[in-house]
Amino acid sequence: MSAHAQTGSSYAAAPMPPGPLSGPAVWYGSELSKRSDWIHMLDAGERAEIDAAIRAFKASGTPLAAISPQNFPLGALGAKLKSLLKEILSGRGFVMLRGFEVDKYTREEAAIAYMGLGSWLGRPRSQNAKGHLLGHVKDLGVDVTDPKVRYYQTSRRLEYHTDSIDIVALLCLKTAKAGGESFIVSSMTLYNEILARRPDLVPALFLPYPTDRRGEVPEGMKPWFDVPIFNWHAGLLSCIYVRQYIESAQQLFPEATRLTAQQIEVMDLMDALSNDPQIHLSMAFLPGDMQFLHNHQMLHSRNDFENWPEPERHRHLLRLWLAPQEARPLPEVFAARYGSLTPGDRGGIVVKGTAFKVPLEAE
Repeated sequence: MSAHAQTGSSYAAAPMPPGPLSGPAVWYGSELSKRSDWIHMLDAGERAEIDAAIRAFKASGTPLAAISPQNFPLGALGAKLKSLLKEILSGRGFVMLRGFEVDKYTREEAAIAYMGLGSWLGRPRSQNAKGHLLGHVKDLGVDVTDPKVRYYQTSRRLEYHTDSIDIVALLCLKTAKAGGESFIVSSMTLYNEILARRPDLVPALFLPYPTDRRGEVPEGMKPWFDVPIFNWHAGLLSCIYVRQYIESAQQLFPEATRLTAQQIEVMDLMDALSNDPQIHLSMAFLPGDMQFLHNHQMLHSRNDFENWPEPERHRHLLRLWLAPQEARPLPEVFAARYGSLTPGDRGGIVVKGTAFKVPLEAE
């Protein structure tokens, strides 16, 4: 029976893995924190390649929205990025690029470098209803209780979640005065831990959870979508989870299916495990750091932060949502959120009238 099939008033669970998961995507932060093999330090030759690619792109006059490996040419670094893409999609699930000298570039040049490097991993996708291909993670002073506000626009701690794209990337421009650390956790490890500790709750992970679209509603769609937290498809386990938006869907939309006690209990357990320092990995961004995460096997979070008093020093990250052609197959239930399921042409947020653009400042 499909994930959408109903028996009475309750959903039937989707297919589940035959047992615990194994492989490099199952990791513990307490072990990775002692290592640095997840960080790729850019060397002088790679930084020179980035400089040359920036100059070539600027000289071409191409709009930034159309940046690609063809007009942002790289040599050895391009080959390295393709190797890192395999690590992201079918290995550990994340990488950090360090050593990009962001302070020596203009905002436009930094955006060219970041989007150019990102284009070697996947096509950029719109991150909001405004069509932003380049996102700004910054406290805009907006009210988090506004149902149309996204949490990354505030300074509050973000709960562990996935974004609606294959790969999410962050580039640190400015760090906070205090706080703002990045936390990541393997959702594959979380699945194994729940299976070992509370196997009775595992089926609840495969029931659909109504999830609020935060007012960014594609034409013909409901203001929420229904999707299980875990989906077993083509021999792969994929995760999609934003508890804050699951809870807001329960509050805002009475016609959305009510969560069961088991669904709430398993989210509590999932969140508790995510916050366990033995399980998650904490990292403090340095200016120029680029973090690339595979949403289907990773959750990410961020600590509360305090900004510097000067506006020009406020914490500021640039974000990309990337759709690689090499991405894994996804189940049909993802279509309600991802639109197309075609690798390289899926994910992101597109509503009626969306026009793609690349803002160099937060708006």
